[in-house]
Amino acid sequence: MYAYIKGDLEEKSNGFVVIENNGIGYKIFMSNTAIGRLGELHSKVKVYTYYQVREDNISLYGFNTKEDLRMFELLISVSGVGSKTAINMLSNIEASSFAVAVVSNDIKKISSLKGVGNKTAQRLVLELKDKLKAEQELTKIDEVKEAVEEEEISNDASDALQILGYNRKDIESVLRKIDCNHLSTEEIIKEALKYLG
Repeated sequence: MYAYIKGDLEEKSNGFVVIENNGIGYKIFMSNTAIGRLGELHSKVKVYTYYQVREDNISLYGFNTKEDLRMFELLISVSGVGSKTAINMLSNIEASSFAVAVVSNDIKKISSLKGVGNKTAQRLVLELKDKLKAEQELTKIDEVKEAVEEEEISNDASDALQILGYNRKDIESVLRKIDCNHLSTEEIIKEALKYLG
């Protein structure tokens, strides 16, 4: 329901913050580590949120990054791991370090986290290992797609500059000087013409 909340940090407490947005104060439960990373009181902050609805409770959980939020969602998908346990775990380990521990079967590291015993650590590895590997593969696929798209844009710019009468070797030399990442074909051509002109 809420992807994130942006507003003024009105209160910092043990295990939660209050962020005011349009006259409404949102109480958001966070790990103390995540709270420590937020700015000073009354500063503008952005917190990624997980909206949890249960029969007896409605709560908002907050995170500094999308990666932390995703890891929280994965943790609470494991049987026997509740929201508070997941928040406690993320207080004591970075999401990336936890992912590495799961993928590498590091039961000792996981079971050393507060509120996690040996059996829970084994369950976490068993239930999350394949999910984390699949997510890792999707990230790699996205990175490859992005690289291919950027190369195509760079090639289009090179072709256009040749049509304008410039030498291919000169174009390649100039394109190496330009950071073509995240630039459109038109922007690359404009930058290249500054050198070629």
